[in-house]
Amino acid sequence: MERELPTETFLSNSTGRNFKAPRPDASRLMAFDVLHEVNRNAGYSNLLLPKALSQSSLDERDRAFVTELVYGTLRMQGRHDWILGQASDRPWSDVDPALVDVARLGAHQLFEMRVPTHAAVSATVELGRKVLGESKASFLNAILREISQKSLDQYVTEISLIKDDFERLEVLHSHPQWIISAYMDQLGDLQEVERLLIANNNAPRPTLVSWPGLSTQQDLVEVGAVPTHYSSYGAVFDGSPASLDLVISRAAGVQDEGSQLVADVFAQASINQNSWLDLCAGPGGKAALLSAIAKNKGISFVANEISEVRSKLVRQVVQGAIVTTSDAREIASTGKKYGAILADVPCTGLGALRRRPEVRWRRTVADLKSLVVLQSEIIDAAISVLDPGGIFGYATCSPHLSETRIAISETLKRHPEMEVVDVSPFLHPDLRASGVDRSSMTLWTHRHNTDAMFLSLMRKKK
Repeated sequence: MERELPTETFLSNSTGRNFKAPRPDASRLMAFDVLHEVNRNAGYSNLLLPKALSQSSLDERDRAFVTELVYGTLRMQGRHDWILGQASDRPWSDVDPALVDVARLGAHQLFEMRVPTHAAVSATVELGRKVLGESKASFLNAILREISQKSLDQYVTEISLIKDDFERLEVLHSHPQWIISAYMDQLGDLQEVERLLIANNNAPRPTLVSWPGLSTQQDLVEVGAVPTHYSSYGAVFDGSPASLDLVISRAAGVQDEGSQLVADVFAQASINQNSWLDLCAGPGGKAALLSAIAKNKGISFVANEISEVRSKLVRQVVQGAIVTTSDAREIASTGKKYGAILADVPCTGLGALRRRPEVRWRRTVADLKSLVVLQSEIIDAAISVLDPGGIFGYATCSPHLSETRIAISETLKRHPEMEVVDVSPFLHPDLRASGVDRSSMTLWTHRHNTDAMFLSLMRKKK
């Protein structure tokens, strides 16, 4: 979509001097502010962008433009950098970070959005004049005009000539090679890995979740949503969830279908236990659904979260259930035991890259090593407070072997008192038919159109 340029904007005269002060449009200026905060100050796009939009006076069309520009640029900035680097007379890694971010926004408009070339270049350079200064904006102008001489198809043809498979996919689909390697370890087929990379770069549609006792899936359908395929609680909504009375009144929420299934399968397996604990509950998506199910079934429910800020978010959606704030590794200090415990542990988040695009650039193999240690410590703590005969659910939003199957095999070695529970009786028939391993529920974005979630159930022997 095309944005109108400010009426009094002139890029330069023959001497390169500008007649007017820079006047970038509000949409692109907001997009830069969010993108730069995410890339340079470790901000989170899913927190920063909604806040910025809520405080703005942009109309719906402009809000949609900013949303695509921010999330899309974050997803595709690896390929954008490769293209921009082809036109730069200096190594792209040596270029000023702010200029890099503005150039990425320009590249995204040129190659991924329906913005005419002249508008994409002119409006982005105007933004550069404001946030970079005249001299850097001149360099930006030269770079954008250079890359705009070719179409995306022409660049893709060049990228396709890269002989190394992982390097080619890294550039073409904008994913670091270590993540591609991790997917390959699980899927074992390069073409399927590529389908997953493509799926990660497609913006997800908002998914609503009904909370038993407060709303139903039919209620979601009646406001225009389409029922989810696997979850009996969800529905996909092509609009702003924040505009719905069901969401405003906290009778329903927003939650990926994969996360709904983790809560649903855990709840089904634990239905005969009289006390449930969500050990790592923030920000509360699974806790909200579990607490509603537990309340309807007369089951005691407790949610725990290490951060007080996130604990407050959980309290808003668990219908008066107990919410504690403590390190999950120290849960035994409470002196309480539970019949069923879900630990959706901190992880690399490689299964939710379409929703959290910056994660692909922020996580490293070094992070994985420290997270695996943390995950094992949380598992041990959970098992220590699990009743004999109780159910333990281990969940991640990552398909990495170290955070999934290896974590389970190592748990069983450390805890011979635990045994794996077959998850298949609790799954939708189509999930059972899609080759899901009986020992776990493994969801894939390209196969199931959900975040790539993993859930394994274990029982403590009596």
